[in-house]
Amino acid sequence: MNEEIMWQAVLDKDRNKDGEFVFAVRSTKIYCRPSCASRRPLRQNVSFFNEPEGAEQAGFRACLRCQPKEVHPQKELAQQICNYIEANLENSLTLDKLGTELNVSPQHLQRVFKKVIGISPRQYAEAYRLKRLKERLREGDNVTTALYEAGFGSSSRLYENAPSSLGMTPAAYKKGGMGMQLKFSQTEINLGWLLVAATEQGICSVTMGDEAERLEAALRQEYPNAQIRRDDKALSQWTDQILNHLNGRQTDLDLPIAIIYTPFQKRVWEELKHIPYGSTRSYAEVAGAIGQPSASRAVARACATNPVALIIPCHRVVRENGDLGG
Repeated sequence: MNEEIMWQAVLDKDRNKDGEFVFAVRSTKIYCRPSCASRRPLRQNVSFFNEPEGAEQAGFRACLRCQPKEVHPQKELAQQICNYIEANLENSLTLDKLGTELNVSPQHLQRVFKKVIGISPRQYAEAYRLKRLKERLREGDNVTTALYEAGFGSSSRLYENAPSSLGMTPAAYKKGGMGMQLKFSQTEINLGWLLVAATEQGICSVTMGDEAERLEAALRQEYPNAQIRRDDKALSQWTDQILNHLNGRQTDLDLPIAIIYTPFQKRVWEELKHIPYGSTRSYAEVAGAIGQPSASRAVARACATNPVALIIPCHRVVRENGDLGG
């Protein structure tokens, strides 16, 4: 949000903006929530901060009336929804059911959850089920036990989504990629080496580094039981497109990918693809573009965990001062 929008929220005492920023008054050295019931200050005396900690570092103290450091009611409700979903994955989790359990309207519940968490309750439940499934598989459960323990009502429901969300079948994931056919290509570039790896479904890894051997070793460590072989010819068409993109001869990349993702990662990565070639955005700008302005750190994490560099252009996201974010 820009300062004009924030100032209007202060004038309107908009409770929906509580938790997204605080405003500080230079004449009183106090900072407040947007919805604070105190008399509105003069605009020229007001500064805005994303978090209470920023206001305090600038020398302001918290308002005793609105208590801006307390847990925001919307964040508290979102946490309650998360807790209920995680404890009841095996049950039907409709908006009506969640609203009844938490004593709020389904519409309000959906609106608050998407604003605070960034995805719908249904998407959160799906992501958490997959998280539980992967944990159970890694702990040694067989696929049937793991899928029911994770809250999947049937095996067909799991296998419908497995290729896109796991990047492979649950059985292959459990076995470290066992039975999975994976090809890779390596090319020397002006930045060192480029490795492109793919399954039958699409590209699963694009990495760059100083040593070709280390890139290959990292790939084999990620899929310890997969059948991995180098095949530069089979991947030449995709590799050439990535090289053309890297060298400035192809501005857009539209290649098939087969990677693990959560709904939030997917939203961030789709937004990265909308950043024009040759342009950059800050983490805060990306967070604002997906409708979750307070999620800058989560956006940074989604960029850091992108397994297909260049295809999903996480390199276009930088810090607000223009520096690289690591």
